[in-house]
Amino acid sequence: MLALAPGADRVRHTRMPPTFSMVERIASFGHALRGIAELVKTQPNAWIHAAATCLVCALAAILGISAREWLAVVLAISSVWSAEALNTAFESLCDAVSPDRDPRVRRAKDVAAGAVLVSATGAATVGLIVFAPRLLHLVR
Repeated sequence: MLALAPGADRVRHTRMPPTFSMVERIASFGHALRGIAELVKTQPNAWIHAAATCLVCALAAILGISAREWLAVVLAISSVWSAEALNTAFESLCDAVSPDRDPRVRRAKDVAAGAVLVSATGAATVGLIVFAPRLLHLVR
């Protein structure tokens, strides 16, 4: 079990409420882009997602899917990328907090990986619904 530092069970608010700063908002985009670059650079599953994203977008453009179908495809793609990014962040945090093997950490990581699988399965289903009728029509 992780031990908390004395007083860690109490939340202390010592900072002033944040104020809006355009410079900080622009910097936050830089942090996000750095995170995406790290995801793509270090995660083999992200390479698979990137290839699938390119393939699906090319196929959608070639087959001329409707705006509603594009909406479904874009939401499916962003769902998978978001799940993969959150899974990667969660696994990194788990490894930092608990570098030793712990069955609770393994279970948490497995659940996070399962979320990616659920999202990818949903995206594949969207792909079948959108593309299968068009592809079958081409074969006939």
